[in-house]
Amino acid sequence: MRPTVTLKLATSLDGRIATASGESKWITGEAARLEGHRLRASHDAILVGVETVLADDPELTARLPGRSVDQPLRVVLDSRLRTPQTAKVAAANTLILTTAELRAVGGAKVQGVTGEDGRPTPAASLSAVAQHGVASVLIEGGGQVAASFLRAGLVDRIEWFRAPILLGAEGRPCVAALALAKLADAPKFRRLSAEPVGDDLWERYDAIR
Repeated sequence: MRPTVTLKLATSLDGRIATASGESKWITGEAARLEGHRLRASHDAILVGVETVLADDPELTARLPGRSVDQPLRVVLDSRLRTPQTAKVAAANTLILTTAELRAVGGAKVQGVTGEDGRPTPAASLSAVAQHGVASVLIEGGGQVAASFLRAGLVDRIEWFRAPILLGAEGRPCVAALALAKLADAPKFRRLSAEPVGDDLWERYDAIR
């Protein structure tokens, strides 16, 4: 059985994750970010694409005030192994999945997977992380990764934090192109809840299969 997949989004009201220049810290408020860390702590792995690593150099750790946390496995999809040796994730407890020739990236484990158009496929990526005992994955970015898992029908839940700001069409979308031919092909979700968290809105959705 494949790991369950949760897509976590932190966006403006119009679904943007950054300005056109890439500025994204911080779109959502402190309360929403704390809930994001709780989500990290409740999953076995956090998955991002290399573009997120290059843009933000994230730690991808769960940090909760007043308590220690068993840190989830950090997973980076990096088709051409562009993760810098100095990146915060280029260390132990990180798995880099690639379609390139294998080489060392800091202290991270680098593993080859099946690719499509030169990128690790979502199905192969989930199969790879399952080999490391992962039963639940939290996807945190970016838009291309989100779109690829949605196109593959592999997103089981969405946790969406929306900030009360607008960034416009030039902002970077939370989901890249889905290449839909018709409305009936759109991935469908059922809203489970919507509640304020600080100044932001937290919406939760389950996939309709």
